[in-house]
Amino acid sequence: MMSKETMEPIDMEIDGTQQSADPLVVEEATQELGSEPYDDEQPSYVPAELVKPWCSNDASVLYHCYLIQMKQNFCSHIPVNNVVLGLRSELNCDIANMNFDLVVDKGTITVNFKKATEIHLSSEQVLQCRRFQITIFRILVDCNLQNLKEVLERLSLGQNLGVESINYLLLPAARMHQKPLIIDWECVMSVPFRSEENSEYHIDCSPPNNCSGVLHTKNGMVCTCRVQNSLVYTPHTSLLYCITGLLDDLNGNSLLRPRGRRARTYKTHYEEKHGINLRVDQQLLLKGRHIFRVQNYLLSCRQQRKKESKPVELPPELCSIVMSPLSISNLYSFSIVPSIMYRLESLLLALNLKNMILDRCTENVTIPTIKVLEAITTKGCQENFNLESLETLGDSFLKYATSQQLFKTYQNNAEGLLSGQREKIVSNPALCKFGCDRKLPGFIRNECFDPKKWTIPGDYSGTSFLSEDLPFNERNIYIRGRRKVKDETVADVVEALIGAFLSTGGGIAAIYFMNWVGIKVDLVHIPYERHFQVQPEKLIDVRYLKSLLNYSFRDPSLLLEALTHTSCMLPKIPGCYERLEFLGDAVLDYVITFYLYNKYRDMSSPGFLTDMRSASVNNDCYALSAVKAGLHKHILASDNVDNDIANTVNNFGRLSIESTFGWEIETYFSEVLADIIESLAGAIFVDSEYDKDIVFQSIRPLLEPLVTPETMPLNHIRESKDICQKMHYIMKKPVIYTSNGVVTRTIEVEAKGAVMYKHTSTVSNNKTAEKVACKYFLRSLKETNLE
Repeated sequence: MMSKETMEPIDMEIDGTQQSADPLVVEEATQELGSEPYDDEQPSYVPAELVKPWCSNDASVLYHCYLIQMKQNFCSHIPVNNVVLGLRSELNCDIANMNFDLVVDKGTITVNFKKATEIHLSSEQVLQCRRFQITIFRILVDCNLQNLKEVLERLSLGQNLGVESINYLLLPAARMHQKPLIIDWECVMSVPFRSEENSEYHIDCSPPNNCSGVLHTKNGMVCTCRVQNSLVYTPHTSLLYCITGLLDDLNGNSLLRPRGRRARTYKTHYEEKHGINLRVDQQLLLKGRHIFRVQNYLLSCRQQRKKESKPVELPPELCSIVMSPLSISNLYSFSIVPSIMYRLESLLLALNLKNMILDRCTENVTIPTIKVLEAITTKGCQENFNLESLETLGDSFLKYATSQQLFKTYQNNAEGLLSGQREKIVSNPALCKFGCDRKLPGFIRNECFDPKKWTIPGDYSGTSFLSEDLPFNERNIYIRGRRKVKDETVADVVEALIGAFLSTGGGIAAIYFMNWVGIKVDLVHIPYERHFQVQPEKLIDVRYLKSLLNYSFRDPSLLLEALTHTSCMLPKIPGCYERLEFLGDAVLDYVITFYLYNKYRDMSSPGFLTDMRSASVNNDCYALSAVKAGLHKHILASDNVDNDIANTVNNFGRLSIESTFGWEIETYFSEVLADIIESLAGAIFVDSEYDKDIVFQSIRPLLEPLVTPETMPLNHIRESKDICQKMHYIMKKPVIYTSNGVVTRTIEVEAKGAVMYKHTSTVSNNKTAEKVACKYFLRSLKETNLE
């Protein structure tokens, strides 16, 4: 059963001002929010935790070190190694202890962050670390050495020091993760490679230390142990390879593996194909592997598995060593790091937004950062989570909270006025303005991660410089360029954040966020003032309806009002059902959505909740429920409306439908029947002093059986759009004609410039017509095998 929000007044502090639960001032809340055009060019924020100016004057720099632990959940001959993340500021514990999975070609890799130690690095050590990470990431991202020399030279000259930019260290972890050997300094010192020098980490390979001697390379004479586990460049092909060892049985005079009709040696091959004469043809060949390409491992779908590159035999004299020592495991691990850092950056953005919202909150509100991240992540990111479920939940609560606020504050306003006032608050333009006023667009994630655009920390060769901004409450954050964000996206994020606060902090947290963003509402009960002297028992069967609804009205005149159509307004009746329908529609929408969200939290996709809600919360379902429960017999209406209802009952009787949900009701029905379910929900809500749980307990039996993942019909509209997008079909703008309350809708689908499908539906309303048209379109595809 759903949790019941408190009905006590809410006092909260926002921006230092005490906010009380006074009635909504609609003149303020419903001002023309869309008067200024929306600028879709919005800033893109970078969390301050990843930004610090580089400064060569510091004799010693403190770094907080975190171990990025990677665990392969599959068998592989190339294991992953841990990586050290060095930050100038300490991570929040909510972030420092996170874990998540990445999807790679063979399976998943689980990533964990673990606080390791704090270290002080000299300015020369920091410079060496930057040389290493710029070199390895440039190679992995670009797969070439273009501009690398120029970037490193600029780095050595100390240019661009002191400017605000992405600043953190990503370094190979030592095998023994014990202080002070957390960093594999031997690998870090591999840049630049100098053949004439033996670093302090280089082993004496002279006999009798089992070294096979030296090899002739483009760098000159190099010890064998330094060539193995190295990254090399072959100028004649402009390719990079990771060397994993020597081929004990192959040299330049060995025969190539059969690749054609004629057998030839490696030496002959290089002479004929590249015009190169191998001078040291007795040297053993090197075993190489093409380097890895950086990919987006955050995608929800598994990467398309490619054939692993075959080992390559390379003459040492044609190889120029770029980095040594560098194992293939380290190279593979660093190819995964950009995806990890993008997730970390996203989480830090979510944390900054959460802190910005809760900065001056006096309530005990605890919201997991991962939930905020979900709320600011759009479907376009193509990750295994997005805002759709939270948006659906937040949309229902927004409608519920604003509807009850307007209903209780404006007790003399007709339903039409209330609906208009609500639209000014919950419409996309209004929500977009609320979000922009709080600078939410800068936090939104609306694009798929592109590793090619990832900012390599410390690499100033691109447009990596940042400008500082104070988005709210004097919390600084940084701007990295601008990007397009649709106004609908901003509105969706506002709703999703409502859903995030609601799902983890309850109604109080959701109301707090709504007040923070500018939507002033509360959950305080205000009595519904009524001045009618009426005896409902003389007009309706109160006792039977009490049994049907399993609810006893304190004020039976509310029940009478809920059953009275506007065509039957008599002096002795307090009013028609339209105001209660306005309220009940919102209450039912919320309680059903909240129920589905909590019951099916582990649904396969974020859009599943949206489909389940659409299948459950609609006029078709409510009308069927009313007929099954016999409520049509108790509606007070004119003869014309009664006849209309009778026709609907006859139509439904021929359908023999057992369930009360679905997408495919094609027959005409009177919307009065759907309205009655909603007005009864509104009447119970008011009579029970805003107890939504009682509403759900009372109305739910009428709607049974509720939709489940197993019984939910296909969403033909969504499926049709997905297929058209996938197959590059064009669904033309429909032709819609309305006459005597009946809608005729014609759709056409084009393929390669020709009409491949055309269908006309004539049903009760435009929304149903769209569902029916899409249903028959899908059926036609299956029958003709066009999909």
